[in-house]
Amino acid sequence: MTFRRSILLTTPLLLASGALAQTVQTKLTPFSDARLPFSISAPTTWYGIDLGDGAVGLSMVSAKTKPATMIRLLFAEKDSGEKVNLTTEADNYETDLKASNLTVKRLSSKEATYGGVKGLEREYQLTGGNTDVRLRVWFGDNAKNLFSFQLTDTAPRYAAASDLFSKMLATVKFR
Repeated sequence: MTFRRSILLTTPLLLASGALAQTVQTKLTPFSDARLPFSISAPTTWYGIDLGDGAVGLSMVSAKTKPATMIRLLFAEKDSGEKVNLTTEADNYETDLKASNLTVKRLSSKEATYGGVKGLEREYQLTGGNTDVRLRVWFGDNAKNLFSFQLTDTAPRYAAASDLFSKMLATVKFR
């Protein structure tokens, strides 16, 4: 089985700081699509986005203009039911982040379970140029898929966005 790490790499530069931050919307509505191996409740006023990077899953932003909170709920199908080493996946992801010409600082790393799927969650600070964003990424693994659920936002809005992300993750159900 081959995973393309680039599929799981978020694009934090989309969120470069700028004008006044939008208020993070907290009303969640159940969302399900037969093409996704999960269902989740998501903000009703957010916009779906295709970043053109070949990622498979659901990507959304809080606004059509910068700065915008971005959430990506990505997955890669596995060829068989083999177990993936999530620490290795997270370390490879971090290596890819460091290749982005941003300064990458890991803020935390912990085990986390969502929807009954055990995983590894990390938080990062990404800085450089006019960029100062926070990234939270959870890697999970079940018999069929490897998951990468990501939140990216500007530093001043990160706490509120992370709270919303936690509420969303509390509703995820894997199929």
